[in-house]
Amino acid sequence: MRVLSGIQPTGNLHLGNYLGAIRNWVRMQDEMDSDSQCFFFLADMHSITVHEGREARIRNVRDMAAALVAAGIDPDRSVLFNQARVPAHAELCWLLNGTARIGWLNRMTQFKDKVGKDREGASIGLFVYPVLQAADILLYNATHVPVGEDQKQHLELARDIATKFNTDFGVDLFTMPAPIIPKESARIMSLRDGSAKMSKSDPSDMSRINLTDDDDAIMQKVKKAKTDPEPLPETAEGLAGRPEANNLVGIFATLTGRTPDAVCADFAGKGFGAFKPALGEVLVETLRPIRERFLELRTDDAALDAILDKGAARAAAAAEPTLRAAYDAMGLMR
Repeated sequence: MRVLSGIQPTGNLHLGNYLGAIRNWVRMQDEMDSDSQCFFFLADMHSITVHEGREARIRNVRDMAAALVAAGIDPDRSVLFNQARVPAHAELCWLLNGTARIGWLNRMTQFKDKVGKDREGASIGLFVYPVLQAADILLYNATHVPVGEDQKQHLELARDIATKFNTDFGVDLFTMPAPIIPKESARIMSLRDGSAKMSKSDPSDMSRINLTDDDDAIMQKVKKAKTDPEPLPETAEGLAGRPEANNLVGIFATLTGRTPDAVCADFAGKGFGAFKPALGEVLVETLRPIRERFLELRTDDAALDAILDKGAARAAAAAEPTLRAAYDAMGLMR
């Protein structure tokens, strides 16, 4: 079993990233047997679809590496690297551009959602973004890829590209990747709007809990989180139509490893004046060791670069046979 997953180096890990994906990555890493391997990469080549200054991008990659290690990714047990350190990603992407079809990319709903009515003003990189994602996956012959609902279509595209390449060139080169949709994957919503995902792009810092927030900031954000005047119900069924309440109960349940029904039973009939301080304490105790480790790691750029260099060397060695075989299948002499 070979698992691959990537994350955009946004420079700031927040609670939504951590509970939605990173905790599951750590769990997978810890449960892997000796014959399996996890590859986790920072998708800095994907990030160029949005303009960002040189120094900011470098800082973001290092900070995200520090955040992942602080959250529990072990660079000795898993392969942790940034995309740009492994040129094979870009090389295979170009080869696969000859296999992928414009019609397939035109159907990608994420591209449509992001560009809206400004399709002509969007970058080509944003349009072919899913081909690079396919290269990321197929390069390592990943057998499994953790995905959320918004990425399932891109994984299907990777399978289509792999199938067409194998068929066109009469080879059995690329593995068909299967999705991993963790049963306990949490969808964390904004603290200001229970219908919107928690996001770094939200202009209000009060909408999210950042990895760098201190204990007081976490408590303040939880206490000011949007709620409704109704008390908590006896079961989670009673949270229907109450997105903000449902979000806070879901966060509490995820952090404590309990069900929303169990959380509701404990706080049934109580208002958020009682619930929010309890949630804040759970958040503080969970995030404090991660924050402290992150702040320690991010001050040592040399150590972070050494981690990424080591991971990149391992990734490049794993990718090289696949890339070489793809060139050979296409009759491209190197």
